[in-house]
Amino acid sequence: MPHAERTTSSTWAQAIVDALASEGLDVPALFAELQLEYGLLVEPDARIPQDSITRLWHLAVKHSGNPAIGLNMARVIRPAHFNVLGFALMSSANLREGFARIVRYQRLIGEAADLNLQVRPNCYELEVAIHGDALPAPPQSHDAALAYAVAFVRWMTGEPIRPLKVSFACPAPVDVAAYSALFECPLEFDAPRYCLSYSREVMEKPLATANAALSQAHERLAAEYLARFEQSRVTHQVRQVLCRLLPQGEPKRQAVADALRMSTRTLQRRLQEEGKSFQQVLDETRRELSIQYLGQPQLTLLEIAYLLGFADPSNFFRAFKRWFGMPPGQFRLSRGSSTATPLTREDSN
Repeated sequence: MPHAERTTSSTWAQAIVDALASEGLDVPALFAELQLEYGLLVEPDARIPQDSITRLWHLAVKHSGNPAIGLNMARVIRPAHFNVLGFALMSSANLREGFARIVRYQRLIGEAADLNLQVRPNCYELEVAIHGDALPAPPQSHDAALAYAVAFVRWMTGEPIRPLKVSFACPAPVDVAAYSALFECPLEFDAPRYCLSYSREVMEKPLATANAALSQAHERLAAEYLARFEQSRVTHQVRQVLCRLLPQGEPKRQAVADALRMSTRTLQRRLQEEGKSFQQVLDETRRELSIQYLGQPQLTLLEIAYLLGFADPSNFFRAFKRWFGMPPGQFRLSRGSSTATPLTREDSN
């Protein structure tokens, strides 16, 4: 399916450059060899094609002879690598809230990555899936993301925290010493996905840098930046229309196309060009809105179901369990709402 070119932010590209430089590589020379403009790194709003990042990793492995070079990302921690999102992370109440923000605003950092934070009975799991564009994503991209996440946790807490487990959806390397030294926890290779796990205690412990007022201000900045980034994309326009129409019931494709003054055929084509389908955008919009609504304790679960366009609340409960692995009432309680809506019979299933 055709899609819009995936890109990576210049700030995240700078983190990669810093990691490669720590290996002793001449990074400007690598950029010149790939015919990439090195000056883009100093432009905070610049975007670099994902395939160029892929080629940079391949060239770095070739020149260094180190296939584990992606782990160098653990050496170069700086909040600025997350663009405006970095300051929102620092002021978050805890690591759970910080990771949730990374998931929510991932597109600011790079469009090639899908992140998902799963709540388990005794832990949280951060799943990472990095997609290529015309070229498949190299394993170094996943190594880099997992290494950076682990090092960022240690930097944010000031403690040598170890994950419970790190999983890799690839065969074990010939030499796992670098992985064992960095992660200091059980490693699983040939796993179904790339994922790292932390205990609930670690993820929910208050951060010393937490600041509710700053957190809200930084959240607004990140949201405004994301809106500017996406405003020219039809996916963003469809989300806006869906947010407006959902309280009236599940919107039909024709109604959304009419609101955007285009035919359903054009809408479908434009979404395909951005790698989306109408059903995907509808599902993602409902998922994001459900989190916002559950944070408003005055709303009952029944009201939330209707606000999300579900005529039958049981369909909302099933969809929510598919999104987050737990019923919405349990999710609300896990977020610590002091006036959480009691579970309904359907919600407890």
